[in-house]
Amino acid sequence: MDLIDAAEWLSGFAQVIAIFVIGAGVGQGVFHLWQLALAGRALSRFGAPVEPAQLWRRYAETAPPITLLVPAYNEEMTIVESIRSLLALQYPSFEVVVVNDGSKDRTLEVITQAFELGPVQRSYELVAPHARIRSLYGTSNQPRLIVVDKENGGKADALNAALNLSRAPVVCSMDADSLLEPDALLRAVRPFIEDPERVIAVGGTIRIVNGCEISSGRVIRVGAPKNFLALLQTVEYLRAFLMARLAWSEAGCLMIISGAFGLFRRDAVMEVGGYSLKTVGEDMELVVKLHRHFRREKKAYRVAFMAEPVCWTEAPEDLTVLGRQRARWHRGALETFVRHAGMMGNPRYGRIGTLGFGYILLVDVLGPFIEIAGYLLIPAFWLLGILQTDYLFAFLAISFGFGIVISVGALALEETVLRRFPDVETLMTLMAAAIAENFGYRQLNNLWRLVGTWQFISRQHSWGTMTRRGFRRA
Repeated sequence: MDLIDAAEWLSGFAQVIAIFVIGAGVGQGVFHLWQLALAGRALSRFGAPVEPAQLWRRYAETAPPITLLVPAYNEEMTIVESIRSLLALQYPSFEVVVVNDGSKDRTLEVITQAFELGPVQRSYELVAPHARIRSLYGTSNQPRLIVVDKENGGKADALNAALNLSRAPVVCSMDADSLLEPDALLRAVRPFIEDPERVIAVGGTIRIVNGCEISSGRVIRVGAPKNFLALLQTVEYLRAFLMARLAWSEAGCLMIISGAFGLFRRDAVMEVGGYSLKTVGEDMELVVKLHRHFRREKKAYRVAFMAEPVCWTEAPEDLTVLGRQRARWHRGALETFVRHAGMMGNPRYGRIGTLGFGYILLVDVLGPFIEIAGYLLIPAFWLLGILQTDYLFAFLAISFGFGIVISVGALALEETVLRRFPDVETLMTLMAAAIAENFGYRQLNNLWRLVGTWQFISRQHSWGTMTRRGFRRA
């Protein structure tokens, strides 16, 4: 092969790579536009959120009792505020089961002191596996609150302990660093009331609390985060929940309900043995496990998402903590994909096996490699003179153009229907963040996903440290 033939071969190879990467980008962009359209249709059908008083009159008498499952590990900074928020919820019948999962800080001490708790006893059946429970705490002053102190076993293990102790027909899984809006449960439980035979799980919207003002466990003023990383995550969460989760729900193919806020029919979760242990993606794994069980048993069921109920969570404000979180999330998605890989393409599981698992394969398993390859190879080929400028411009337009349109579109959906942000200045700040996140932040996320892939391949199981700053009080 002479130099001319080699140059032609390299040019042809570069064009094939460019066409593949650009085609993948177009396909993903079109798919996200489809999700945006589905989400817009769903929000227009639901209309503006119902006023709390009307919501209570409509659903309070028929709303089933709920047990909130709150695993806590080293959460002394935010746990008391979170529990106060939960006890102040506007819901007719509920209890809160907080599980101190062997915390190394003062989590248990600050809870027992703040709520004046003492040892109590409660019978339960060991259905879902978990580590040994050391003691239970409660008080007659707060009959809705039970605190479990147990040996450390991880988040899924702690959720199983709370699940065994729960007594309500519906359970709500949460993160200890989360704040629910007062009417969140009443809004989220609506599908269980309207379709009690089929609905087995409902997810709600998660929003970033950084930049908001908190009083007595409630968000009293919504604001944009001052920290740039938290600001980018605010837009990211809007896109993930108001667009992607809502669209998947509309398509009957919702594969994940966030562990920060999700409602489940207790008997359905018990049927599949509770949360699976030794996984960092317990939220996604449970939903996929439910899909698998009900499809295999040929039972009619439904997994839904509601945009109205809002749970507020604290976002990481430094790159190290955020990177650990994102790598862990990706590792959890890969764990679930591999554990249930037999569902992919299997007609027995319908659209879950085709559309749902196909999306995970293309976006979570292969996506980071394709995107990183595009960012590295296409500019390199162009600089070497073996790729035409048109391919470079097409790649840049697809990579950044679609991302900006999708992010701005998700923000527009929020402002059109829900209107949570208080002023034009906040909206303009978020609009700028929706553009900025495509230049550096999205690429960084792909690197973290590659780290998560390596952690999965090398069988690393550590959860990682999540540093809390605490809620901003009014």
